[in-house]
Amino acid sequence: MPAILIHGVPDTHHVWDGVREHLTRSDVEAWDLPGFGSPRPEGFHCTKEEYVSWLIERLEAIGEPVDLVGHDWGCLLTARVASVRPDLIRTWAGSNGPVSAEYVWHPLAKLWQDPVAGDRWAKEYDAAAFAKDLTGNLQIPAEAAEQTAGRVDETMRDSILKLYRSALTVGAEWEPDLAHLAGPSLVFWGASDPVCPVEFGRKMAASVRATRFLSLDSSHWTPIQKPVEVAAALEEHWSNSGE
Repeated sequence: MPAILIHGVPDTHHVWDGVREHLTRSDVEAWDLPGFGSPRPEGFHCTKEEYVSWLIERLEAIGEPVDLVGHDWGCLLTARVASVRPDLIRTWAGSNGPVSAEYVWHPLAKLWQDPVAGDRWAKEYDAAAFAKDLTGNLQIPAEAAEQTAGRVDETMRDSILKLYRSALTVGAEWEPDLAHLAGPSLVFWGASDPVCPVEFGRKMAASVRATRFLSLDSSHWTPIQKPVEVAAALEEHWSNSGE
């Protein structure tokens, strides 16, 4: 059974590159969500429910339960999949993506959700300025920030706006079903995350009855900032679950 890693926003599968370098498993796959470094299927409108359905369809095609991992929006989406289709999941792990009715969207998310300001951001996007924000505000190393910002193309920007505008009340909608998430689960979180505070990680761990909650000395991008620690935590999680 493979391990499937799902990125967040604004990312691609590359957010997991550092973690994968430190994993000993050979059956690890990191997928690109539609519109994030990969084409969007015809008629795909980038809503949160469509991303969940897309993940379910791909996981069904594997034919056996997987070890599913998500960061940021990948955490929200994979937690949703594990909640509504626990038969597809052997284990689940997620980081820095709160599913809570109490969570208030961070300022950039609110900008993306605003039809006027969000559209202006997409039209006037400045990769260099965005990379500087990632380095200064979220502590991503400069090279990784530049690479991340450089991958935010027109399709991704449009996908981001559509996803966030479909998710104004995602916490209230999805939080109740977290109780249905079955199987061993790990929640790992950046202790100094300014956009998704660590208390929401602890709350999520309680909601899914996590086997373990791990607080890391990092900001929001745990896979980039703490790849060795994340890889070690995942391997321990999988091993303790019978992998």
